[in-house]
Amino acid sequence: MCGRYAASRRPEDLTGLFGVQKWEPEETLAPDWNVAPTKEVYAVLERPLRGADSPRPVRQLRTLKWGLVPSWSKTPEGAARMINARAETVHEKPSFRQAFATRRCILPADGYYEWVTGAAERQLEEQGKKKRPRKQPYFVTPADGSVFAMAGLYEFWRDPALPPDHPRAWWATCSVITTEADTEPLGVAPAEGPHALSDIHPRMPLMLTPDRWDAWLDPARTDTDELRSLLSPPPAGLMRAYPVTPAVSNVRNNGPELLEELPGPVEETLF
Repeated sequence: MCGRYAASRRPEDLTGLFGVQKWEPEETLAPDWNVAPTKEVYAVLERPLRGADSPRPVRQLRTLKWGLVPSWSKTPEGAARMINARAETVHEKPSFRQAFATRRCILPADGYYEWVTGAAERQLEEQGKKKRPRKQPYFVTPADGSVFAMAGLYEFWRDPALPPDHPRAWWATCSVITTEADTEPLGVAPAEGPHALSDIHPRMPLMLTPDRWDAWLDPARTDTDELRSLLSPPPAGLMRAYPVTPAVSNVRNNGPELLEELPGPVEETLF
């Protein structure tokens, strides 16, 4: 799954990297090292410009709220539960299938956080002893330092309680597509701890390699089988994972120190 990630890249860097043709400086977001559901995030997408005469899609950098609200939903409640869409079923689930067909995006990240239960706590659970598990957070990021381009979907929802010209009448929301975690060895593994992404968690955000960006963003591509072929996991060995401070577990904590690598898991810290 993907429940927290880091996104500290400047919009100027993202526009050049993804070939963005349009972005609004007033939508600039502060660097965020602890992105949580319902926060505003950057997304790269292709669609006609707002108010433009031409229907030609333009590649844009937009801000969306993380937690998808289907267009047919009566209320935005439940958006926090729609942060992930499974690659295996995204084409058929009512909440995602229309967005999958025509509203796909890339959510740029430095990497994502995932938590694993420490060995001592797993033993207690196996013994049937009731104890709150202590989980060690890991940061997963491309081994070469490149952007983590997560496959995503976006949607628009109209709030019927507000007039059309109200600034909050429309919600623009998104979801991260996830896939089965890689079972192959990490490109760079920690000295002690997990040596494959599947050792950390059974699922992971689906990272799109640059050769798939154009096809994924093209709204003219609507063939389900063709689109599903873009959702195959990236080649093995591209990622690294390392333990980070338990402070990331509290969404109020935010700063580059959250990405600092620890020498090993913090087995004795309760968090």
